[in-house]
Amino acid sequence: MTVSPFSAPGAPSAERVFFEFFAGGGMARAGLKGWRCDFANDFDPMKAAVYAANWGDDHLVCGDVAKVKPSQLPGRADLVWGSFPCQDLSLAGLNKGLGARNDNEHTRSGSFWPFWSIITALKAEGRAPRTLILENVYGALTSNQGRDFTAICEAITEAGYRFGAMVIDARRFVAQSRPRLFIVAVDETVALPDGTISQTPEAAWTPARLQAAIETLPRSVRGHHVWWALPVPAEAPPLFSDQIEEEPADVAWHTPAETRKLLAMMSPLNRAKVKTAQTLNRRVVGGVYRRTRPDAQGRKVQRAEVRFDEVAGCLRTPAGGSSRQIILVVEGDRVRSRLLSGREAARLMGLDDDYVLPARYNDAYHVAGDGVVAPVVTHLARTLIEPILAWDDAASAMVAAE
Repeated sequence: MTVSPFSAPGAPSAERVFFEFFAGGGMARAGLKGWRCDFANDFDPMKAAVYAANWGDDHLVCGDVAKVKPSQLPGRADLVWGSFPCQDLSLAGLNKGLGARNDNEHTRSGSFWPFWSIITALKAEGRAPRTLILENVYGALTSNQGRDFTAICEAITEAGYRFGAMVIDARRFVAQSRPRLFIVAVDETVALPDGTISQTPEAAWTPARLQAAIETLPRSVRGHHVWWALPVPAEAPPLFSDQIEEEPADVAWHTPAETRKLLAMMSPLNRAKVKTAQTLNRRVVGGVYRRTRPDAQGRKVQRAEVRFDEVAGCLRTPAGGSSRQIILVVEGDRVRSRLLSGREAARLMGLDDDYVLPARYNDAYHVAGDGVVAPVVTHLARTLIEPILAWDDAASAMVAAE
């Protein structure tokens, strides 16, 4: 389904205000064009330094979210963005889960609960944000046998919000396959314009796993769930090959011997992909990840797997060598390889080239790999959040005028 962004006639054009938790390098801010951030928080000093280099630090608090006090957040935000840590909800984090709501020994993803205590405190003060967006890995739907997703949805409804969940793959916006769960919540007192809710789940954003997760929610929680009518972007995403630098500043091209070693790690199927690319008489760019796979005897061996569909694999944080994506450039008989550069990683997250990256390669890759894709944020804001807020402003103005 494709719909046009709704705009309320006569709605105030005041600058929108948001708070960003687990801000990283401020990629939600990069996507919220025209918005003003009055508060940002992240635990990691390196990421906070990157945030400050790009957006300033007058509103930035670097430290544990559990130590943030509601009094540090000024006024009432139109939106709170929370990309809470995903490690314990993903396969890489061994699915440890959120932890108990009142558990003082939180896992990293368990920092959701201290964050949520701030939201409930703001609610008690009459300063609850009108809208919330929570973002996490796709695995959040099934983490801890689905109990984590249920706990998040219960917390949202208990705080007086209706909500809708979507799985958005960034490949609709950038040259990277990156499916992520987005939970968009709106205060129950906020008026919703026609066209923002769909009567049925929309195929573009609702895989079977999400529908199943919603169906298993308690009936009282499901009563607060809606299917958002989010339009599909009309423009085609950029191509992976167009993101590649010929002379990157932070990584070097592999030697021919290193490239041959990489090719030797490929299965017959993946080597055949390279041979096909060599016959196309043009420059072909692929993304490579090293993965552990069983061989014919069932032994675990490291394999290099390549894709040539103009879409990069999902960026990961560089905890180990295998998590770093490699690019393979094929031009006939000439085959070159190297690590994806920090700037290329940033481009795959939809960041402009004037975005300031840390000088150290691992830090640049980490900031990008841990972030949210900026054009996805822009799309959610322009086609859903801003129309809802404009409609609510117009409705409030009409009531005040009566």
